[in-house]
Amino acid sequence: MTGGTEAFPDLGRHCQHPDCNQLDFLPFTCNACSKIFCLEHRSYKSHECPNSEITNRKVSVCEICSVAIETTGHGVDEEKKILETHQKSKECDPRKKKKPTCSVRRCKEVLTFSNKASCKSCGIQTCLKHRFPADHACCGPMVTPPVSVAPNLKLPNTLAARRGEDCGSTSKATPSPSAPTLKA
Repeated sequence: MTGGTEAFPDLGRHCQHPDCNQLDFLPFTCNACSKIFCLEHRSYKSHECPNSEITNRKVSVCEICSVAIETTGHGVDEEKKILETHQKSKECDPRKKKKPTCSVRRCKEVLTFSNKASCKSCGIQTCLKHRFPADHACCGPMVTPPVSVAPNLKLPNTLAARRGEDCGSTSKATPSPSAPTLKA
């Protein structure tokens, strides 16, 4: 069963699902079993693909060091072999299993990606509850804004000029309104 019509024999393909056999002009090819299906049967579940597990991403976690190892496309026996070779390698270290905790005394909060803060003054890692210097007895240098040596007098002078206090003190020769002058 190829596909198409009498006028266009190479156009489209028939669905390879046993109950369907529909002529589809935009067929889908399954990337696991390489069969051709219509829109209705294109998913793994709808055509009950026997090879659907091959494309799934799988991650196994080492029980000794809590390292995640990707085992995509491997069977159960192969996954066990991959974990065994990891455990025998130098990368598997039981000391890696310990999760970092907050450095504040008596705080046992585990520091995760979303629950970790670094103090800008002393640089220690704390939980979000103790992120402020006052909460973790920060002993680092306090950051103070720099003090300028010469005060900036532009702003007070500008404000005084806008109030009108210094506006009349400048001597400008302005003609008086009583004596108009004409130039021809």
